[in-house]
Amino acid sequence: MIGICFIWAVNVVVGRIVIADLGTPPLLYAFLRFAVVAILLHRFLVPIPRPFGRMVAVGGLMGAGHFGLLFLGLQYASPSTAAIVVQFGIPATAVLSVWLLKERMSRRRVLGTAIAFAGVITVMWTPGGLVPSLGASFVLASAFALSLGSVLMKGMPRIAPLQLQAWVSLISLLPLAIISGLTEAAPVTHIANGGWPVAAAIAFSAVVVTIVAHTGYYRLLQLYDVNLVAPLTLLMPIMTVGLGIVFTGDQVDIKMLAGSVLALGGVAVILSPSRGTLQRRLAAVSKPTKG
Repeated sequence: MIGICFIWAVNVVVGRIVIADLGTPPLLYAFLRFAVVAILLHRFLVPIPRPFGRMVAVGGLMGAGHFGLLFLGLQYASPSTAAIVVQFGIPATAVLSVWLLKERMSRRRVLGTAIAFAGVITVMWTPGGLVPSLGASFVLASAFALSLGSVLMKGMPRIAPLQLQAWVSLISLLPLAIISGLTEAAPVTHIANGGWPVAAAIAFSAVVVTIVAHTGYYRLLQLYDVNLVAPLTLLMPIMTVGLGIVFTGDQVDIKMLAGSVLALGGVAVILSPSRGTLQRRLAAVSKPTKG
């Protein structure tokens, strides 16, 4: 899990460098990432997931919506800011689950959600008040898109990780191609001028991040208790902040530190197992085995 979080953190920093420093159009970058994934995973497009309409909504939100907005955000926001603000997605998922799926929210999750929201607001706060930067706003919207897509996916039959990645990638191609073509000037020229660094970044994002890391994470969720695996994802923003300081010169001030502690602390509260879960786990460990 540590390796997976490190890959995710590197991906954020690489995305920032490719988009902000090398001038790669963010939506075209997202399109090429998904094009590579769709080609490599084309054999997983069969059978077609049902209901297909919901799959289209899920794919659009989790693919074009989340990554398109995230890469737009990285055009303006530092990797450190993006890594913290995107944590908004976890409490947002909890709230959307209550609203759309009528799930119940424990007091612990309500507390964690409030703390996490306070942390994100702290990171986005400026001397003039809550006037988020353009980059942070895009990242916030990307987190919400991923949360909504995740909640909608709960209403679908179980889908294999590689099949999910294949369909999310395929569904994302058309909207990203249209919006990139309409809003990004001479995108192909920018990619050509980027040379091998941009090509390597696209390959890394598509193969190592999407196929290897994401699939590995889903596999861990199948092998181990969610309450054991999910909290370890908090390593990702911590690693991203560290890498951002080293490679992109991120400035981490008191406001950023305070917001990060609140946001990650709130997420940790949400992801932590309940008292009943802990008691059952301890009982299972202490129960003598028959031999």
